[in-house]
Amino acid sequence: MQAVDFNSDMGEGFGPWTIGDGVDAELMAYISSANIATGFHAGDPGTMRRTVERAKQLGVAIGAHPGFRDLVGFGRRHINAPAQELVDDMLYQLGALREIARAQGVSLQHIKPHGALYMHLARDEEAARLLVQNLQVVEPTLLLYCMPNSVIWQVAKELGHPVVREFYADREYDLSGSIVFTRKVRALDPATVAARVLRACQTGLVRTVEGEDLVIEFDSICLHSDTPGALELVEATREALDQAGIAVRNAACVIGQARSSHPRNTHG
Repeated sequence: MQAVDFNSDMGEGFGPWTIGDGVDAELMAYISSANIATGFHAGDPGTMRRTVERAKQLGVAIGAHPGFRDLVGFGRRHINAPAQELVDDMLYQLGALREIARAQGVSLQHIKPHGALYMHLARDEEAARLLVQNLQVVEPTLLLYCMPNSVIWQVAKELGHPVVREFYADREYDLSGSIVFTRKVRALDPATVAARVLRACQTGLVRTVEGEDLVIEFDSICLHSDTPGALELVEATREALDQAGIAVRNAACVIGQARSSHPRNTHG
């Protein structure tokens, strides 16, 4: 792997409240793409604007990070709602960030659903298909972040919508290729996380919770800003990538490079 995107969730406070270590501004110096909370699980208009401004200053690509309407649960509780309602909510959130970004002279690179909504779309074909169909009407070139081989990845591939496949630096995997989510993430060792990411980039393998290796293909590394010690984790991971000669580029550049290298590649 010669280049990879490095993304993190940003702007996930609300008014005067912050989430995690409150180090968004520092974190953004190490990443290439920022997923900005759009008000339903976290975020508010002022926070969205300030996050867009910071990303613009640093040349970091931005995307909408819509979630379930769940401020109290930080969007990590599943909500049973009809597919149309979920897609309406996501389009509403996408439009909010798009206009705030447009006022700053910035365009959106991508959309990445948050938390429980991300996992819902990874398995619910009706909601996934409806979202992709709507994106193709309102933003046909907007990159869609998703798990490789998930339902929404398969739907996007079928409909020809561009996707970005993710690898989670600070989450465990099981042998099915699914992320093992936990409500309270423990502190992680920066060197261990960096080594795990580097191994995935260089060999395409990740060690699962079952103790076996899983083959994984991805275009972007995700490290959550609310993971304890996130800044140290991001710094260590970025240093490991730089030392290994793996360039950190935004997702649009990585996907463009993959397409030019593999003209028949249809993964997005």
